[in-house]
Amino acid sequence: MMARRVTVTIDDDNLKKLYAKQSSEIKNSSKSVSFSKVVNDTFRKSL
Repeated sequence: MMARRVTVTIDDDNLKKLYAKQSSEIKNSSKSVSFSKVVNDTFRKSL
């Protein structure tokens, strides 16, 4: 799948939820988890 860079504006409440999700995934993994991965996974799950 080809990745494309885009600029979006995310409301503060949603940004906090995404950061919390990223933090949780990092704690449960032995690897780093990028913010982009968290956003893409959330989009895939929701769309």
